[in-house]
Amino acid sequence: MAAPTRLAMSLYEQLAEDIQQMIAAGTLPPGSRLPSVRTLRSRRAVSQATVLQSYALLEARGLIESRPRSGYFVASGPPAPSVAARPTDPLAVPVDVSDLVFHILGATRERRLLPFGSAFPSPLLFPLDALAASLSRSTRGLDPWTTVTDLPPGSLALRNEIARRYLASGVEVGADGILVTNGAMEALNLCLQAVTKPGDVVAIESPAFYGALQAIERLGLRAAEVRTDPIDGIDLESLREVLDAQPVAACWFMSSFQNPLGATVPDTRRPQIVRLLAERGIPLIEDDVYGELYYGARAPRPYKCFDRDGLVLHCGGFAKCLAPGWRIGWVAGGRHAPRLERLKTMSSLATNIPAQEGLADYFGRGGYETHLRRLRRRLASQQEEMLAAITRHFPDGTRATRAQGGYFTWVELPERVDALELHRLASAEGIGLSPGPMFSARRAYRNCVRLNHGHPWDATLRAGIARLGALAAQLA
Repeated sequence: MAAPTRLAMSLYEQLAEDIQQMIAAGTLPPGSRLPSVRTLRSRRAVSQATVLQSYALLEARGLIESRPRSGYFVASGPPAPSVAARPTDPLAVPVDVSDLVFHILGATRERRLLPFGSAFPSPLLFPLDALAASLSRSTRGLDPWTTVTDLPPGSLALRNEIARRYLASGVEVGADGILVTNGAMEALNLCLQAVTKPGDVVAIESPAFYGALQAIERLGLRAAEVRTDPIDGIDLESLREVLDAQPVAACWFMSSFQNPLGATVPDTRRPQIVRLLAERGIPLIEDDVYGELYYGARAPRPYKCFDRDGLVLHCGGFAKCLAPGWRIGWVAGGRHAPRLERLKTMSSLATNIPAQEGLADYFGRGGYETHLRRLRRRLASQQEEMLAAITRHFPDGTRATRAQGGYFTWVELPERVDALELHRLASAEGIGLSPGPMFSARRAYRNCVRLNHGHPWDATLRAGIARLGALAAQLA
């Protein structure tokens, strides 16, 4: 496997690589004791969390082992099989992903790069003219008092529209139970603040949305990764293992078309997950921003459908399905709704009022379902194009998911391919991608990448995928 560039590594990953090289060179022979956490923290001028994460990473690679009350030692036997593709350790770890994520995201914002690494579909797929007309109409007749009346929980007209869509999906949520936010990310962050305190453990999918990892890092929480199948999502037995291993304060899961896998939890498993968490009184933050982008005949039912105890905090938004850049999201917070509203008022106070009223006007005029049907067809067609190109151009041993909705394709490359090195080579040639390690608290998935098929397929994208496959073959 090609070594990742040190620019793309965090401090703990750099430290782990240095120790790994010393083990390989024989400087640290099998069975030898490693420096204590306190000693290494002082010598390297890093935090205790950085040292612990380094040792956790080396343990995951099978290079070292911890002995109770004795410390860490170089493993006596051969390294364990790679766990990069399926981490199963139920224990929580501190999170330190922001440096890597910001490094990757900084590259994806460049217009010159082909958008396979983007987190967004093409803005050209959305009814921008109709939205602009609704915004114009609503602002011309805007009551000046909405600057007061539309403070949290937000525009009543828009909350009524959201409540109607909940009703259509089988969820009983009234407008008074909905809080409008500055995008779904604010909703998700408010939920995390509402149900945790620093030091708590949050169960997340593995791989996980990097925004969840960053939010956990920012609030001083720890992440426990739950094994997640590329097709069927959260593994129920792995979730039980995590819940049994430590006191989990909250879970943050995507139920449909999960980012980055594209996985969708089967309808039969959803009530089991909700019931398991309810029995333990654990809140579930449901990130459902892709729920409208299903390819089949009907939408999957959200976890919120099965919530009988008010413990599911359901978050959605319009950026991925209707209005990119408008930054309008919401949360149906169940029993936590009052605390969420207070936190919203104390942090950002209000959400863009003209945008809320513009969306309410758009919904009131119809056309949303027609737009969604057209968008779903485009995304499904683009997925077929990308999967065919991956089959044609990527090296033998490559596996790619076929999601039932959304616009992400998760690609597992041959084990020798280092996704961070592939990202570096591809960026130099104007091709974006999202490497697997940015989706894991443990920097796993080193031979995996997430690709975006949410942009209209053309000759440029075809050539880009072909070249990306050739670069991956060079590293295989």
